[in-house]
Amino acid sequence: MAKKILVINGPNLNLLGEREPEIYGKMSLTEINSKLKEFARKKGADIEFYQSNFEGEIVEKIQKTKGKFDGIIINPAALSHTSFSILDALKAVDIPSIEVHLTNIFSREEFRKNTVTASGCGGIVSGFGWRSYLYGLFELLDKLS
Repeated sequence: MAKKILVINGPNLNLLGEREPEIYGKMSLTEINSKLKEFARKKGADIEFYQSNFEGEIVEKIQKTKGKFDGIIINPAALSHTSFSILDALKAVDIPSIEVHLTNIFSREEFRKNTVTASGCGGIVSGFGWRSYLYGLFELLDKLS
C-alpha cells in the first residue's frame, strides 16, 4: 500500500518565486510541489499539499492527519519560531514528520536560529532551497519503509 504524505506550508510560502527571490529562490510553491509529486510517484507514495497563512488552520490540518496520512513534511515558515500550538499538534498526532526550510535558518537573523516546532519532528532539513523539501521527503519515505 502506498504511503500517504502531507506537505504543509506556512505563511507567505504561497508567494515563493516573487517574494525576495534572492533569499528564497525563483521557484514557485506550485513548481516545488510538482517536483515533489514526481519524486513521490517514482517512490510509490501518494502526496498531498496544503498551504495556509493562518496558524489555527495549520493546527487543524495537522490534527486531521491521524489515520489518513503516514507522514508529514512541514515548513512552518515564520511560525516555526513562535508556534507552540503547531508543536503541540505535531506531538499530539504522533505521525513521523520532518521540518524543512528553504534557507539556512542558522545563518540568518538571530530570531530565526530557534525553531520551536522542530522538537515535534523527527528531523530538520534547512538551507538547500527547494531541495530541502526533496531531502526531507526522501528521509521520511526511508523511515516509513
